Amino acid sequence: MTQQKYKADQLEVVIGLEIHAQISTKTKMFSADSAEYFGKEPNITVSEISMGFPGQLPVVNKDAVYKGVKAAMALNCKINKESYFDRKNYFYPDLPKGYQISQFENPVSENGYVEIKIEDRKKKVRITRLHLEEDAGKLTHIQGGSLVDFNRSGVGLMEIVSEPDISSAEEAVAYAKIVQMILKYTEASDADMEKGMMRFDASVSLRPKGEEKLYPRAEIKNLNSFRSLETAIKYEIKRQSNLWENREIPTFDSTVGYDDTTGKTYFMRNKEGSDDYRYFPDPDLPPLILDDNLLDSLKSEIPELPDKKYSRYLNEFNLSEAEALYLVEDVKLNKFFDQVYYLSNDSKKTASFVLSIMLGMMKKEEISMEQMKISPENIADLIKLVNSGDISMNIAKSEVFETMFFEGGDPAVIIEKKGLKSINNEDDLEAVCKQVIAMNQQAVDDYKNGKENAFKALMGQVMKETKGQANPVKVTEIIKNLLK
Repeated sequence: MTQQKYKADQLEVVIGLEIHAQISTKTKMFSADSAEYFGKEPNITVSEISMGFPGQLPVVNKDAVYKGVKAAMALNCKINKESYFDRKNYFYPDLPKGYQISQFENPVSENGYVEIKIEDRKKKVRITRLHLEEDAGKLTHIQGGSLVDFNRSGVGLMEIVSEPDISSAEEAVAYAKIVQMILKYTEASDADMEKGMMRFDASVSLRPKGEEKLYPRAEIKNLNSFRSLETAIKYEIKRQSNLWENREIPTFDSTVGYDDTTGKTYFMRNKEGSDDYRYFPDPDLPPLILDDNLLDSLKSEIPELPDKKYSRYLNEFNLSEAEALYLVEDVKLNKFFDQVYYLSNDSKKTASFVLSIMLGMMKKEEISMEQMKISPENIADLIKLVNSGDISMNIAKSEVFETMFFEGGDPAVIIEKKGLKSINNEDDLEAVCKQVIAMNQQAVDDYKNGKENAFKALMGQVMKETKGQANPVKVTEIIKNLLK
């Protein structure tokens, strides 16, 4: 029977995402081998256990389990107090044991969700499960063959599997970004895609609008950036749309790769099913048992998460949406920002120093937060000195902050050393104010005629005469009294 022809606008997109994120631990998932493999010589962070030599027994990494559970809690997942590890059997050159230790029927967590925001629209994306497993090694393909590095083999992984609730490439990226932030916030994973610590498999299919049936999907493997995730999905949607329009509706699940150079997906093989992997319980690993006391303790360690932090920045700090979003998306920066605020208790000046001055200098000098010599304590102390009138805001922003940024140090010491302390002596300030008033009769007349800018001009002259060191609060008071 001839299949119906469908145009693109008659179809809807169905996307499910698998996110593989390395767990931030010092050792691997089931051995004492170092998990800090990045940038090291090939095949040195390995042992008989991670290489699967006969007679070697794995031992579960407690820290990896705790971090995986905290991530699952933050993703609103139900934690299973009893779970099991299974062997997922398949042969691949970078899998030395010939099987991967994973979790299949009884994962550590399931039934979670996150909420994403696309423009002004919110949407809930359900999470089927977060389970624990180990990573494989890394293949480097060269002319005439392939090189294998087993350093990564055995590193702890979280696999986060979504329900097919995603309807566009933009939604997929939004979902991936919020999951990445949550993993970073909970310190479960560094999720650094440039180092291969977070990767995506995206399953894409189409169906006629209004239908609930799921049609055969193409799973795009090993996408390692948000850009690749978006462009690969968009290409796959276009490719499948053409098939539907030409009455060539997919009849089987497939596994495809993605070429960053061409921006196209390519067929690799028919998609495997769970039966193909011959799962069975790992005989060397006992059940993973989590009691209520442990779960309560782990839950108490979960920090303020992105959505609440964003709301707090908007409502309590009165930051703009752009400022709040910028802070929320950078975990290191928002930790720095929060430290400055909690020490200074001045949200307005914290935003001014951190989001305006500090970020501007970082961009200009092309340096990272790790390279800065300034600390949250330095900035908070400087804010307190400004608020106490010991130094003017202008001098604090320029000379003092710049010195702290490049050299570090206590702002009070810098101010004393450079002779930048504000002039607070009222007799001295009154003398300068009288002199400025006498020399600027036109500004005085303008002020008395209701021109407020004239007052600012008088203030500016006093600050100029005192090289910016006059206490502006006292100067304002003195000039107003003199002009009455």
